[in-house]
Amino acid sequence: MIGYVKGEVSSKAQNYVLIDVSGIGYKIFMTETEIEKLEVGQAVKIFTYMRVLEDDISLYGFLSNDELMMFELLLSVGGIGAKTASSILSKISPSRFALAVISGDVNALKKLPGIGPKSAGRIILELKDKIKTEDAIEGPKEEQPVYTAAVQDAIDALQVLGYNRKSIEKAFEQVDLKDMSTEEIIKKGLELL
Repeated sequence: MIGYVKGEVSSKAQNYVLIDVSGIGYKIFMTETEIEKLEVGQAVKIFTYMRVLEDDISLYGFLSNDELMMFELLLSVGGIGAKTASSILSKISPSRFALAVISGDVNALKKLPGIGPKSAGRIILELKDKIKTEDAIEGPKEEQPVYTAAVQDAIDALQVLGYNRKSIEKAFEQVDLKDMSTEEIIKKGLELL
């Protein structure tokens, strides 16, 4: 498996880029939104997903590890392929997608390309617990400090809203959270972030 490709953007097309790594050009499929962020000649690190089929081997690329993780989660849902997952990520950020899944917002998911009511329901059903338990937005965790249930719930809620876990923890270091409810901790976090 190829986890990421680090090199120089050699050329751009509508749905892929060529990345030159020591004289070898890797064709990496990406969303148009991400391709627009890249410039020819720019040094980049692109996180990749390698899809291997009977008659095709393709690399899908992402500028952040969060997007790669959401792509992999989408592929785990029955009936969603790489092209659909890629087009979904071109229209919604990982944090907004996670919020829609966790809150069961079928209407937000139905607005995404290739997703109807049945697919939206399936995504919520299959991914709701995975996003909560795996903390898919932030990726693999380093060793975490131990928090009370209220503080942990507040951290999870703030992450779903798009805040970085390390920033949240750093903000919470400034405050005594012992006797606060989850709602109070969230409000305090929003003030500090």
